[in-house]
Amino acid sequence: MAVHPRHATRSPPLSSHLPAQARGSSDPPQDSGLARFNALSPEAAHSVLLHCCGSTRWAQRVAAHRPYPDHGALLAAADEASYDLSQADLSEALAGEFPPELEPGASYAALLALDAAHAEYERTYRHAFVICLDGHTPEEQADELLAAIRRRMDLEVDEERAISADELRRVAQVRLADLTHWLTSADGVSAAEFGLFAPVG
Repeated sequence: MAVHPRHATRSPPLSSHLPAQARGSSDPPQDSGLARFNALSPEAAHSVLLHCCGSTRWAQRVAAHRPYPDHGALLAAADEASYDLSQADLSEALAGEFPPELEPGASYAALLALDAAHAEYERTYRHAFVICLDGHTPEEQADELLAAIRRRMDLEVDEERAISADELRRVAQVRLADLTHWLTSADGVSAAEFGLFAPVG
């Protein structure tokens, strides 16, 4: 696969250690993953939650409401925290985002087109383009991304920030599902393994 031209030397996104972070997991999270999440230390919970949404306040709120009785309660708390983000919180979260990238095997032409679109978007709005790709097949992602960026490039800054906030909320839900799925599949999780989730930068 051709290397993404602009992001080849950049640090990985915050959630790069979570499997399928932009797509979600096909298997539903199991109670054991939620139980492990509930049992994390406050520091570890805050650290992993920052990979779901880069707002410190969001991560603190979701961590503080543990233990969650079920996955629905966790997602509801995450949604509530997302809706309550201040503009400063939203700016902090958006600053930690990286543009979504295509699945391995995408054509170099598609990568170049997306790279140019992302660069134009970031010049205009001063943050990475955020979109939840959950439900889109790998084959659909390039067209969906390009169409969405072009459509949203016509929006005023305030309107685009509102859309970005909602997309960030949806992405956080997918990442939470991936996190609990990862915890379910982990055969015991060590402190060293949780070091993978330490905030980047």
